[in-house]
Amino acid sequence: MATSSARSSPTYWGCRSTRSTASTSPPPRSAGSSPDHGARGCNRSTKGSHDMIEAAMIWNEPNNKSHWDPELDPEWAIYADTVVRAGEAIASVNPAVTRVLGGMSPIDPGWVDRMRGHGALDAVDVIAVHGFPLDWNLWSIHDWPEKIAEIEAVAPEFPIWVTEVGVGSFGAEEVQVFGLNRTAELLIGRAPRIYWYSLFDLPREWGATTRHREAEGSSYYRHFYMGLIREDGTPKPALDHYARVAERMGLMQWFHFEDPRLDEAVRWMKRLGVRQLRTGLSWADSFRPGALDWFDRQMEALADFDVTVTFCFTPEHLGVAPHHTSCAREPQAFADFCAGMIDRYQPAGAPAIAARA
Repeated sequence: MATSSARSSPTYWGCRSTRSTASTSPPPRSAGSSPDHGARGCNRSTKGSHDMIEAAMIWNEPNNKSHWDPELDPEWAIYADTVVRAGEAIASVNPAVTRVLGGMSPIDPGWVDRMRGHGALDAVDVIAVHGFPLDWNLWSIHDWPEKIAEIEAVAPEFPIWVTEVGVGSFGAEEVQVFGLNRTAELLIGRAPRIYWYSLFDLPREWGATTRHREAEGSSYYRHFYMGLIREDGTPKPALDHYARVAERMGLMQWFHFEDPRLDEAVRWMKRLGVRQLRTGLSWADSFRPGALDWFDRQMEALADFDVTVTFCFTPEHLGVAPHHTSCAREPQAFADFCAGMIDRYQPAGAPAIAARA
């Protein structure tokens, strides 16, 4: 739920452009220029191998209006062009990085067919799905295998990852325990990658990224109870159950800009035995003062995990509309951001992380 803010002097995020540079792309900056921007040159990492990114997801829930505005792109043609450009850009920097089609929510085989028709599937290696059957979806938790099979039927050549699944404790913490255990039973061994959402409850004062708030009614408040750890830092009963499957079911935890929970999250994940983590790097946040300092700190803190990074959120000043859910006026600018982040944290020559199976 990163917020975007326009700036007259954009942060420089990378060291290359993969196509003709869009007019919105910032010029290269020297390592010593404008310290407010946090620029330190390319490929900064405390790990000599730069082995920080397992996979790159191109947007989050693009068929959900809370994350991509369908009024601006009703056929998802601009999104598909964004995927193609970003997928090519990522591969041009490091072809070993697995490219993931932004986790769809709802799970919709017709939308996957549409993406194939637009050519987007040619630029990705994995298709991802998200599901919350005990909180928002209109299907049973027991239907998880069938929901994956629906996507396999229209895209049999692709692995299907479950990059976000969770059960909230809004109604009762016992429901979350049941949901976690049943999800593990149904998905471990069925999907190559599973990411439980989330480690922490969302603080109430932060607000949830949704454009469905009025339609959700009381269900809106479920957004604040999806964590395994309460806002006050105390564990919920489901945490012990998650610990039993942590090596086989990863976590999805978005870290907000300069998130004070980062170090505590790392301590919890290491204690739990988590291996795989999905998080994000916000294109909108890249224009904040000190953005690269924060990105560096975040990625270095997470270097011991196999990280799937989600690239998303349009800067207000680069969107067709001034909102983070807007498609970009020039999708190549987003592709260049993706390339810059891969070049910085998983450049060519870094050890490949086997994620395609």
